[in-house]
Amino acid sequence: MNAWLLAIAVLLTLAMPLCMGATARGTAVERLAGLNLATTVVTAVLLLTAQGFGRSSFADLGLVLAVLGPAGTLVFARFLGGRSIETPDTSTRREA
Repeated sequence: MNAWLLAIAVLLTLAMPLCMGATARGTAVERLAGLNLATTVVTAVLLLTAQGFGRSSFADLGLVLAVLGPAGTLVFARFLGGRSIETPDTSTRREA
């Protein structure tokens, strides 16, 4: 096991559970931040895997994920923007 693979193991055991915990609970904004952080961790894992195994195809996946990850976060933010999941939508109620 080389240092690159050891770094992957550390990232997957220490950082990924925190990301999954943040993604699983909290407000919509906190879950979105957890998802964005998990994307960053997976990108780092793919880049470290490319170095650890000497395969450039993993680096390509990491770089594509690094470009598409923030774009996905922006799409989710646009989808969730302007409304809160915790409060019911009162705009459809008619006033009596």
